[in-house]
Amino acid sequence: MRILVIFAFLFLSTLHISLPLGGVGGGFTLSAQELNCTVRVNHSQVQSTNNGVFDALEKAIADFMNNRAWTDLQYSKQELINCNLTFNIKQYKAEDNRFTGELLFQVNRPVFNSTYNTTIFSRTDTEIGFTYMEGEKLEYNENYLDNNLTAILAYYAYLFIGMDLDTFSPLGGTEALHRVERIVNDAQNFSESGWKAFGNTKNRHAIINDYMETSMEPFRQMMYKYHRQGLDEMSSNVDRGRTAITESIEMLKESYDNRPLSMLPQIFTDYKRDELVNIYRGHGNSKEKDSVYEILLKINATQNNEWKKIQK
Repeated sequence: MRILVIFAFLFLSTLHISLPLGGVGGGFTLSAQELNCTVRVNHSQVQSTNNGVFDALEKAIADFMNNRAWTDLQYSKQELINCNLTFNIKQYKAEDNRFTGELLFQVNRPVFNSTYNTTIFSRTDTEIGFTYMEGEKLEYNENYLDNNLTAILAYYAYLFIGMDLDTFSPLGGTEALHRVERIVNDAQNFSESGWKAFGNTKNRHAIINDYMETSMEPFRQMMYKYHRQGLDEMSSNVDRGRTAITESIEMLKESYDNRPLSMLPQIFTDYKRDELVNIYRGHGNSKEKDSVYEILLKINATQNNEWKKIQK
């Protein structure tokens, strides 16, 4: 059971941070084992006479993500991992039940003794392609991977669980993340894109390969220090929490220096941008803020206009 169970009663009124989600209907959020995943299928770019297939797909994905016990861990209702999945369908071929598009996702974590939810991972997977027949029940057999949609969903389910566990104990998500690696390895023979070892630097293989690379262990350790020793401490002692976050930024730099081609440090700074600015702007001493600014600029220069706000 995660550390969060100790504080579960404190999070009954937590707010949900959502992606800007478009789509059909209000989406489905079902009771869950580990995940509390809101799913939306946006088919606004598709001309189709049968919108029912998109509604059925949305419900099937939500049921698959939320009603399966992905691990042997016991989660209380208040501990469920909140996530949003938005499938933007760009093409649908009814004759062969073929869908192509992209997946936007965001995984949130409550911050101790507050109503604030922080994002622990967020990005867009642009290599989504699968077949689905209306009414089809999604099945997953981890010993025999033969369906790209369920492989993608299982990949992200275990990734979300593993990353979330990493924020509550050092390297706490290792077992779940090994399952992600296994899925990627088993999917190498798929004709679908997004799995290949030599694909783009942000595909599904690259993300888990970098995350589990030995030289990137400082990144995983950073996830714990930033969230558990940093954000979770700020309700009782702001300065102590911010100091831990500053130390975690040094760990982020170490991971970047160890593996400069990894996209994970940049991705992290993209979805943490506003949070980082708010933590330091108007707080802390100039030496601390200058150090954080220089590291963030080195990792993600495209956000320089935002990083400059840290120094104010």
